[in-house]
Amino acid sequence: MNLEILTPSKKVFSGSVKLIKVPGSGGSFEVLENHAAIISTLDAGIVKVIGNDDEKHEFNINGGVIQVVKNKVIVLAESLAY
Repeated sequence: MNLEILTPSKKVFSGSVKLIKVPGSGGSFEVLENHAAIISTLDAGIVKVIGNDDEKHEFNINGGVIQVVKNKVIVLAESLAY
């Protein structure tokens, strides 16, 4: 599945991934290939990503929104926390 993580100022990540774990407003959840379509708000926290090459990435966000449609995932983060 394809993932893009965007902030208002730049594209933070783009690539093919196996898994995304996000801090949903109702609790954290994971997105795997062929996940049902969903739009959800995100709280501040860590977005964990495992690429198709098993490389792990973590992004600390200050909230945002996730959209999943037909194996395309877009995370619109308010900003990255450092």
